[in-house]
Amino acid sequence: MTGNVSVVVSTYNRPDALELCLRSLMYQSRLPDEIIVGDDGSRPDTAEVIDRLRALAPIPLVHVWQEDRGFRLAAIRNKAVMASSGQYIIQIDGDIIAHPRFVEDHMHFARPGYFLRGGRALLGPALTAELCRDRVPRPVHIWTPGISKATNTLRIPPLARYLAPRYRPSAYVLGCNMSFHKSDFLAVNGYDEHFEGWGGEDSDFFRRLRLNGVRHLRLKFAAIAYHLYHDEASRHNQAHNDLYSTRPHPDIYCADGADKYSIAGDTCPAGDHIPKARSAGP
Repeated sequence: MTGNVSVVVSTYNRPDALELCLRSLMYQSRLPDEIIVGDDGSRPDTAEVIDRLRALAPIPLVHVWQEDRGFRLAAIRNKAVMASSGQYIIQIDGDIIAHPRFVEDHMHFARPGYFLRGGRALLGPALTAELCRDRVPRPVHIWTPGISKATNTLRIPPLARYLAPRYRPSAYVLGCNMSFHKSDFLAVNGYDEHFEGWGGEDSDFFRRLRLNGVRHLRLKFAAIAYHLYHDEASRHNQAHNDLYSTRPHPDIYCADGADKYSIAGDTCPAGDHIPKARSAGP
């Protein structure tokens, strides 16, 4: 896999988890070329964390913010991807701690015409509270107390290579651990911003990619991600979103998508904030 890679991190009002996430990305065996934080309207303490870590980061760290007008994950992901400079996008949530070889694994499996989808191990409330208190990522393994889906902590590269094209198919996809070529994202106009409130936007995006001829590989025993605990989000719009995401004949190129934003860090619509990336050091 050649070309630059951007990691896009979505967040909302969880600066302690975001700090863990960003620190885990700063100590990768294969550093991304930049990190873009897509912020769905967080309070100023999130920007303070990003500004502090930007001074320590070995790569550019960019903050893309939009006004808080409810759960608009599809919109902030579109804005963050359009603000990125990478040809390849790895997408995670801001409550994910990435294994030290997370980026390396995504890049190893990346290939033209494919979309990658990974899994996650779930960290329990006590372990999450401990990690968020210290704000320092530390090794987590299958025997660490307070983990569910513990087999997702296992990194076994030969088995991952065998399973990637063979793993059982599913229409369900987790946006907290996926990667794709930006050209494929642009070809379907990114996320459909019809989705507001929890759920459906990832499966719809995945479905339109497949309808456009993009195949997928399932990463099991590679690209390990640890998902910090949180209370369940409000799902008041889930039924509507689920119905829309399974509509019989979706437009591959969605009408309300990423094309209304300027690409590669140019100005977004009024009310949005995309400061220029600043490199580490003086």
